Amino acid sequence: MKDLYVYYQVKEEHAQALEARVRAMQAKLAAASGVAPQLKRRPDSKDGLQTWMEIYPVVGEGFTELLASASEEAGLLSLTAGARHTEVFMDLPPCA
Repeated sequence: MKDLYVYYQVKEEHAQALEARVRAMQAKLAAASGVAPQLKRRPDSKDGLQTWMEIYPVVGEGFTELLASASEEAGLLSLTAGARHTEVFMDLPPCA
C-alpha cells in the first residue's frame, strides 16, 4: 500500500472556498474508498499564498486516477495558484 501527498498553493482570498470544495471531495472519496484523508496547511503565508497538503494514507490501486477525477469534478484548479503536485510514498519494510 502507498500514501499520496498532494501539495499546492492557494491565494488567501480563495482559501475558504477551496477548503469547502476539498473537504466535500474528501468526504466523497472516503465514502467511496474507505480512505481517511487529511487536509493540512503551512502555518505561515508568503506573498498572500498559503501552501496546502492533502494526505491520503494507505491507498489501493487506482486511487490516483480516482483522486484526479474527483479533483477535476470539484473544480479545485480554479481556486489554486498553480498546479497540484502529487508525491507517492510507501512504508519501509520492518527489520527482520
